[in-house]
Amino acid sequence: MSTQSASSLPATARAESPFVGTDDVAWTAVGAGVRRQVLGHGPDLMLVRVEFERDAVGTVHHHPHRQVTYVAAGRFAVQVGDARRELGVGDSFFAVADVPHGVVALEPGTLIDVFTPAREEFLAAGA
Repeated sequence: MSTQSASSLPATARAESPFVGTDDVAWTAVGAGVRRQVLGHGPDLMLVRVEFERDAVGTVHHHPHRQVTYVAAGRFAVQVGDARRELGVGDSFFAVADVPHGVVALEPGTLIDVFTPAREEFLAAGA
């Protein structure tokens, strides 16, 4: 098995590679103190890392995609539908299609979002 990093591969190989190096993927600013990085995707699935500064807000919103979110770092006040809860590292939440959900970062933190199907508008926005 080759240990060549994705970043050392030619651009065409990276596009066809099943591997994604975080240094190879651009960040997209999505609000005050919030940025996201699409780490992998296909038509039916997408993995996204979202970083938050303290007090940054992931505004309550909804979409037709199902979403599961894992708290990789920090603490968040989370709303899913009418339910509210504070989540920390290792916790997660699930939002079914079209259910309003959002977060507030109680400290700097990182969320890992998985969507099905993929959020095509994230790709159209550049990442």
